[in-house]
Amino acid sequence: MSTVAIYPGTFDPVTYGHIDLIKRAAPLFEKIIVAVAINPGKQPVFTLEERVNLMKQTTEGMDNIEVCGFEGLLVNEALKMGANVIIRGLRAVSDFEYELQLATMNRRMQSEVETLFLTPAENLSFVSSTLVKEIAVLGGDVSEFVAPCVQAALTTKLLKKH
Repeated sequence: MSTVAIYPGTFDPVTYGHIDLIKRAAPLFEKIIVAVAINPGKQPVFTLEERVNLMKQTTEGMDNIEVCGFEGLLVNEALKMGANVIIRGLRAVSDFEYELQLATMNRRMQSEVETLFLTPAENLSFVSSTLVKEIAVLGGDVSEFVAPCVQAALTTKLLKKH
């Protein structure tokens, strides 16, 4: 049985909450593929290439982590990459209903792919990419929520927009 997991997300931008889940999941699997998604329903601040690069920078030095971009159905990508587990983060009870629906649909499409839910550390449970972007747009300090490379990229990106 393979012990490869896939951790999908838009990661726009990657936060310390995402990194916390990756670090805690890493000892459970031989390999974790962090799959940075193109989501047609979202208008990301960063391009796919920028998000992949930021994720690579923030996971540098983690031995069993691989980062890639993808488009399409997650369960198909998981099977293509040899992953049989999808890692999903739950910050609050409000996340659970949607995530359970996704997990059930994914299992219906590909029964050999299971979903594992993880919760972030308590000090990161309120951190979301959306909130980080809002704080940054309004000139707030996001250094406590994202890696320095992400903060610099946000500053650069937001300066270009304004």
